[in-house]
Amino acid sequence: MYAVIKSGGKQYRVAAGGQLRVEALPAEVGAPVSFDQVLLVGEGDGVRVGAPYVAGAAVKATVVSHGRGDKVKIFKLRRRKHYQKSQGHRQSYTEVRIDDIVSGA
Repeated sequence: MYAVIKSGGKQYRVAAGGQLRVEALPAEVGAPVSFDQVLLVGEGDGVRVGAPYVAGAAVKATVVSHGRGDKVKIFKLRRRKHYQKSQGHRQSYTEVRIDDIVSGA
């Protein structure tokens, strides 16, 4: 069984037992989290597609760790104008382990 969930403005395909890095969630390590915005649930040949979400479906997960991604360097330059700007960014993430997919059927 698999599902497509929406978290942090992005969509992820998840399956039970897998690990996933999502945008930072306000939860402690070891705490259970639930993703209620399930866009699609598939099992074998059967697929349920939501409009926009599948009614009664949820994905249960556990927070494994928090962290920050690799640094992304941004460099802007306007030639012949004596303008240059350097900036960096590290995106925070939460790593979760998918425990169960509730189809709501």
